[in-house]
Amino acid sequence: MADPARKLRAIAPSFVALAPSGVAIRDRLEHLTQGDEEVLRAVGEYQGALASRDLKQRCADGHDHSTGTWARRKRDLTKESSSRIAGAITRTSHDQWALARRCQAAHIQSLEAGIRTLRHRLSLPIGEKGGKRAAGGYRSRREWFNKSRRLAALEVRHAAAVRDWQAGRVRVVRGGKRLANTRHNLTGAQLTEAQWRARWEAERWFLAADGESGKRFGNETIRVTPDGEVSIKLPAPLAYLANSKHGRYVLASTVAFKHRGQEWADRIEGDRAVAYRIHLDAQRGRWYLTASWQRPVVQTVPLTAARANGVIGVDTNADHFAAYQLDPHGNPMGEPHRFFYDLSGTAAHRDAQIRHAITRLINWAKRAGVAAIGIEDLDFTTEKTREKHGGRKRFRQLISGMPTGKLKARLVSMAAAHGLSIVAVDPAYTSQWGGQHWQKPLVTPRRKMSRHDAAGIAIGRRALGHPIRRRTAPPPHDQSDRVGHRTAQAGPGTHGRDGNRPPTTDRLHGEPTPSGKRKRRPSASKTVRDVPSTHRWVQDSLMHTG
Repeated sequence: MADPARKLRAIAPSFVALAPSGVAIRDRLEHLTQGDEEVLRAVGEYQGALASRDLKQRCADGHDHSTGTWARRKRDLTKESSSRIAGAITRTSHDQWALARRCQAAHIQSLEAGIRTLRHRLSLPIGEKGGKRAAGGYRSRREWFNKSRRLAALEVRHAAAVRDWQAGRVRVVRGGKRLANTRHNLTGAQLTEAQWRARWEAERWFLAADGESGKRFGNETIRVTPDGEVSIKLPAPLAYLANSKHGRYVLASTVAFKHRGQEWADRIEGDRAVAYRIHLDAQRGRWYLTASWQRPVVQTVPLTAARANGVIGVDTNADHFAAYQLDPHGNPMGEPHRFFYDLSGTAAHRDAQIRHAITRLINWAKRAGVAAIGIEDLDFTTEKTREKHGGRKRFRQLISGMPTGKLKARLVSMAAAHGLSIVAVDPAYTSQWGGQHWQKPLVTPRRKMSRHDAAGIAIGRRALGHPIRRRTAPPPHDQSDRVGHRTAQAGPGTHGRDGNRPPTTDRLHGEPTPSGKRKRRPSASKTVRDVPSTHRWVQDSLMHTG
């Protein structure tokens, strides 16, 4: 049981997560001719070189960046390509620099958290035990010495990161830092130099165009007709490769978006903006076309409306979702459901596993008739540092492997497509209180309740606005309810809260109830003193004799 003297942290209010404001769909460019691939490679390599040069200039500007410097960079690129291509390149460079700044700030915060933890543990005597709130001292002098050296190294790295932050200096690798470092260990990556070079070049190409409302089919640079014909406006130095008028090149391949295809067709027929990106999967040797556009901001469903038909509480774990359906009053309904997934392997495999698990969860929610799914608003950013957990490497790998941010974004997007709302709740004490108050009462010979299932109930009750703990403290005066109802399961005004308890039907025939007691109607007291005030005591004035 939790220590009543320990002060609990404040619980953040639940909220309905915002629906996604953007849409992206993809289709494969099949049956490309050799000439088509040569043109795409030439355009991608040429514009990729321009993008690399522009990003270098943007990083060099640092804090001196302004609308004037942005316009000057765009004018320089327009001379070598076109105004639309120059605008797409400069916008991408600015987004990359902004993302690098956010990552730099997160890195500084992580270093500061590690330094604080190291300083605290180094200040404690060797061998002192810690608690749940703070770690204790180190186990030996050798570990204390090694951690003191690590503290010095982190302080040096922190000082260098702060200097870069103050100077506006960021480090960005077009193509990805991980792929760049793979070049030094091709044997471990099971790649040849030619295979690595193909991936590296494909990642550094630039074949993208921003949409523009009012232009034909919503994009002037990369145009896709309703019939699926794809054409590209070539940059000025490559105009000699055009096979159509106005310096355009028409690909032999056509596209047909199966997912959200009608929505895409409605946009291009209305000449609304649609952005396109062409990229090569060098590992498979396949070309793809991705279309994306912005959606108008839609007001989220009010929290009261989302709670109207109950919710499904979902506890996120390393290998499965533990879900439980609750009615609007917070009562568990039916049996617990578990949706398993495997987060090992490649990123594509992990993403597919998450999608399949979310699809099964959403299908069950639609059959159950609920309008919302409650999940924890998880963030393990401060939990992943090894300074906090020390040698618990397996635990650090466990929480690092849970894609909380991507999972929540994927769930919100897929749920919005099916008309479901996502209610995010504070994750504080959900597993602890769920196990204490809901796991044991719901265990029957036919139902096995895990701590994760009980946490799903706790999450669902918090999403509904009900307290998780089933019983409050007893009345301070006596055993009656004069100061308030003792249970948090039903409010004082709920009809039938003190009525008959239903018989237990979730047990085998002939077996005793889980509590070992009969389920019978509450009987009135046989003494005058204990008769409730709502009853009347009637006594005949005369004795009846035969």
